[in-house]
Amino acid sequence: MATNDISQLDPKPVWQFFAGMTQVPRPSKKETRIQKHFCDLAEKHSLKYKHEPVGNIIVQVPASPGCEKAPITVLQGHLDMVCEKNRGTDHDFDNDPIRTVIDKDSESSDRIVRADGTTLGADNGMGVSMAFAVATSTDVKHGPLELLLTCDEEAGMTGAKALAPDSFKGKRLINLDAEEDDFIYIGCAGGCDSNLAWSLPTAALSGEKAVRVTVRGLRGGHSGGDIHEGRGNAIKLLTRVLRRAGDVRLIEFEGGSMRNAIPREAHAVVALSSNQIAALRDAASQVQAAGRAESFEKDLTIAVEDADAKSAASAADTTRWLTAMAALPDGVMGMHPKVPELVQTSNNNSTVHTERDGDRLRIHLGALTRSSSDTLIEAAKAQIAAVAALSGADISEGNQYPGWEPNPSSPLLKTVQSNYEKLFGDKPTVTAIHAGLECGIIGQRVGKMDMVSFGPTIRGAHSPDERVWIDSVGKSYRLLCAVLADLAAG
Repeated sequence: MATNDISQLDPKPVWQFFAGMTQVPRPSKKETRIQKHFCDLAEKHSLKYKHEPVGNIIVQVPASPGCEKAPITVLQGHLDMVCEKNRGTDHDFDNDPIRTVIDKDSESSDRIVRADGTTLGADNGMGVSMAFAVATSTDVKHGPLELLLTCDEEAGMTGAKALAPDSFKGKRLINLDAEEDDFIYIGCAGGCDSNLAWSLPTAALSGEKAVRVTVRGLRGGHSGGDIHEGRGNAIKLLTRVLRRAGDVRLIEFEGGSMRNAIPREAHAVVALSSNQIAALRDAASQVQAAGRAESFEKDLTIAVEDADAKSAASAADTTRWLTAMAALPDGVMGMHPKVPELVQTSNNNSTVHTERDGDRLRIHLGALTRSSSDTLIEAAKAQIAAVAALSGADISEGNQYPGWEPNPSSPLLKTVQSNYEKLFGDKPTVTAIHAGLECGIIGQRVGKMDMVSFGPTIRGAHSPDERVWIDSVGKSYRLLCAVLADLAAG
């Protein structure tokens, strides 16, 4: 076996499908090639399928002989992936295949698969691959299946939102987008985007010096699954540096790249008097030390270097904007009162982008708020809107999606639990997750569904640190096969 040939890992059918996915670019909203890839696979295996206009693919899988009368089970996953790469990594997500590496985890020494400087796409390529492995196997006993492969989950969940009651027939669904192999999820948070925009007049520099301040080296991660770890947010850390430096004039601010990823890097260009440079460098050093201590971000660096510029926003407008940035909530806003260790409400200030429009500097901020409580998500949105109003920002909201209400009495849950205990001699953890799964939207769009979610262990999703545990893939696939056989038996 070649050192990094993941197609030869066990279980081979799963890894072979995943290896195929790594060769096909699949950024969110640019999924034409991966959709064709799976339509071609369905035809190759003589499986009927429907390719919806929005991009979803629904594949019909006949039952194993003798299991035709079992109710339909839907296996669901999403085709797109988050595209993040390390600084200095030469990779074009629109055209290049993912370079996979078989490795050992630095902490546990367990065997893992990761990518070479980019996100891996195990989220949710592993779930899709397990579903297709089952669908094309002659060894797995199952009733009739429908594979629901949705599009654009990571950047808007537009595929799930476009589903209709007649998109598929099954009324029980296994979502394969979970990331802890000993957890079964029965609920998730809902979410909403807030988009803030400021427009600041600019004027020529009058003797000030332009400098660039860069924050990098943060872990980043999933803004739902990792938000409870208190990881550093590059945008917030950069804001702290600039506010400590005194009166500065904003020229440029760029940070983050994805609405659902904790920002790993950010930079700003500001103008300030020469006698403030030492204070700015001192602020950078202090915030760097604090960030490493507060968030265990051992690789965090904050650098100050010379830059060039001719005009900037005023010091007063910059202070007002930085004050608004400091006031915006970020991270965990509240824990669930009834579910230990579950985040109930959070906000991630995901992206900041600036652009010049004549003599004005336009600043755009994107935030993603999550909550399992409808009233608390509204309260969090109102808090963000209040900051916008006080600072003179325009605000718009969009991409709101519902949470998934837990059903502890689910018959499907009982089947998954009992098979887990038989296979592994232990009880799984049954809980809800703060990340957004498509189950809530699916239930809303197509009617009442009996749903659970499980999958292999994946860490560092939505960042170049993403990695999947090799043995965990086998564990989750064994569970899926056992559950389907049990359901087929009635």
